[in-house]
Amino acid sequence: MEAISARDLGLHVGKEVGVSQWLEINQPLIDAFADLTGDHQFIHVDPDRAAREGPFGTTVAHGLLTLSLLPELARTAVPRLNGVRASVNYGFDRVRFVSPVRSEARIRGRYTLKDVEARGIDAILTVWEVRVEIEGEDRPALIADWLGLRHLETATA
Repeated sequence: MEAISARDLGLHVGKEVGVSQWLEINQPLIDAFADLTGDHQFIHVDPDRAAREGPFGTTVAHGLLTLSLLPELARTAVPRLNGVRASVNYGFDRVRFVSPVRSEARIRGRYTLKDVEARGIDAILTVWEVRVEIEGEDRPALIADWLGLRHLETATA
């Protein structure tokens, strides 16, 4: 994956910049996230009960787990930006959990650059539309507009 100059990033607005590798969402990952967040709802952590009583036929990943994996998915999809000394997660303008991610499913992220905005002489704000696809399904797991503040090495904005 070829790096992009922060100075030239604006040339990519409106374009899909990258698609990540597939990532399996397995039960140990879901369980670890449940332990970390304290969200032990049975649809996430009890495969037998989820199969009997749950609406999805099996356990599903937490929506926030899927959202938290955006940086990992981006690692194999979004080129490194040259001329950036630090990147800060700036938040989200929009997040929608469209479809459940069943345990043992594979997901990947599609990253489209929506906007680049100068923030003074030494920073830019990037807005990425991210669509997390579920292998073999028509509807995405989530759609989000992800904001990142990039502090530049020099005034390249």
